[in-house]
Amino acid sequence: MLPNSPHVRTVILGPDGVLEGVKPGTIIIDMSSIAPAASQEVEKACASKGVKMIDAPVSGGEPRAVDGTLSIMVGGDRAVFEQVRDDILLKMGATAVYCGGIGAGNTTKLANQVIVACNIAAAAEAFTLAKKAGVDPALVFEAIKSGLAGSAVMNAKLPMMLAGDFKPGFKVDLHIKDLSNALDTGHETGSPLPLTAAVMEMLQTLRADGMGGCDHSALANYYAKLSGERIGL
Repeated sequence: MLPNSPHVRTVILGPDGVLEGVKPGTIIIDMSSIAPAASQEVEKACASKGVKMIDAPVSGGEPRAVDGTLSIMVGGDRAVFEQVRDDILLKMGATAVYCGGIGAGNTTKLANQVIVACNIAAAAEAFTLAKKAGVDPALVFEAIKSGLAGSAVMNAKLPMMLAGDFKPGFKVDLHIKDLSNALDTGHETGSPLPLTAAVMEMLQTLRADGMGGCDHSALANYYAKLSGERIGL
């Protein structure tokens, strides 16, 4: 599980990489969140050596990694997925879902990251509105979290915004990486991503302000900069 596409290429395809010494029939499970096209490129090189590869990125953040309850999304040969699902993947995750051919796992992860990023930004925007209008954001959270606006993202990130605690579970820099891969994939496939592009610019602003190492819930600080009002402390 590595940060991005270049790291996976280096470790698997590079000098002294995995493919230089691997035995035919070996299975490589790449759990990195990378570009789907990169997964396809690496899998093709693996296949030429008689090696099987699946892409299996995860979602759930640090708490679920610690608990072994990650959500795992998988692309590649279904028979390989079935072979490793119970004894490997479900030892780390609560779910492991087969999503399609190689790269499908990472496409699914990109969709996940788009939804998470837009959800955090929407929450930051909405709770800034509440604060500016003189309503306690903590009470707004209690009022709406069980309704249609409620989500796992809001439940995880709004308390951090209220506390002004942006110790990273998932860093702004990593979400920029994921949205960059999403935007590249959108360009390649002709899929419009206007909301993703807007949130990407917000995250880039945070990085420019020295907050690339903060949790992505620091999107609240983007709105604080615009509005002059913090959601929480």
